[in-house]
Amino acid sequence: MKTYRKELWFDVPTRKAFINITPLVEECLTESGVKEGLILVNAMHITASVFINDDESGLHHDFDVWLEKLAPHAPISQYRHNISEDNADAHMKRQVMGREVVVAITKGKLDFGPWEQIFYGEFDGRRRKRVLVKIIGE
Repeated sequence: MKTYRKELWFDVPTRKAFINITPLVEECLTESGVKEGLILVNAMHITASVFINDDESGLHHDFDVWLEKLAPHAPISQYRHNISEDNADAHMKRQVMGREVVVAITKGKLDFGPWEQIFYGEFDGRRRKRVLVKIIGE
């Protein structure tokens, strides 16, 4: 069995963003040489997310609006965590959007359904963060 590990680093200049990282993950898959197996893509920061969905700008806008209703950033005084920080909402948004995804690898390709893409969700940007890509298989 082969294994592969790589960290993808992101510097997001805004507080929130959704970034399609599918091409970067596909590059990792090619580098790994794995043809049949599994790929894990994991946000390595507690205020960021990795999720699978459609790459459609209206949907991304809707995610942003929905998440802000669920866990509004302001007023920051509404959260106990914000006594010393201002990112409690980012922790909650990450909890909803998820920490990681696992995708099957078949014939050297990500075995996706129609329209599926992998996204990095940033909820407390403006600093360097990373995503782990771990691949196992043959």
